[in-house]
Amino acid sequence: MPAFSDINPIVLFFASILTSNILLSNFLGTCSFIAISKEWKSSFGLGLAVTLVIGICCAICWTVLQYLVIPLGIEYLSFIIFIIVIAAVVQMLEMVIDRYSPSLYLSLGIFLPLITVNCAVLGAVLFMQIRNYGFLQAVAFGFGAGAGWWLAIMLLAAIRKRIENNPVPAGLKGTGITLIVIGFMAMAFIGFSGMIAVQ
Repeated sequence: MPAFSDINPIVLFFASILTSNILLSNFLGTCSFIAISKEWKSSFGLGLAVTLVIGICCAICWTVLQYLVIPLGIEYLSFIIFIIVIAAVVQMLEMVIDRYSPSLYLSLGIFLPLITVNCAVLGAVLFMQIRNYGFLQAVAFGFGAGAGWWLAIMLLAAIRKRIENNPVPAGLKGTGITLIVIGFMAMAFIGFSGMIAVQ
């Protein structure tokens, strides 16, 4: 596998959607993934919000890391700084959604502000830091990781809608069948492993 710094941003974008899906490969961000995926509209809105947050946060955190944290020698504070950036981005996005789509804001409920503590967001930022991506790679990885999360929640919402009216054994109804479906989805995404992986 090539060094992370040598990976083309376009390849990185598609790899982080398919072969290295942050949700189905690393199981980051499963709390809101399972809770919100009951409805298509809420899943679409949350997926879009997570994509924007991860993409924007990777870009901002890369800039802060390169031009503030490393020059000042305060790498030990990077976690705290990243969390502050993530919280600020989520707060701004929350205000925009509340202003322009009150129905989506109400349907997402508590899960919108909880994007701040969604481990997929912090995980993507930390992967970006650990792998020492350049700026374009960080942005491509961020939006790719978000798009992969969005794709996964939309697929799960569609599957849950299909199995809602089908007979499911009583012991598997609810969370049981949902976890089984997520497992099958993760195995299906392994089928893309012939492409480049970024983990």
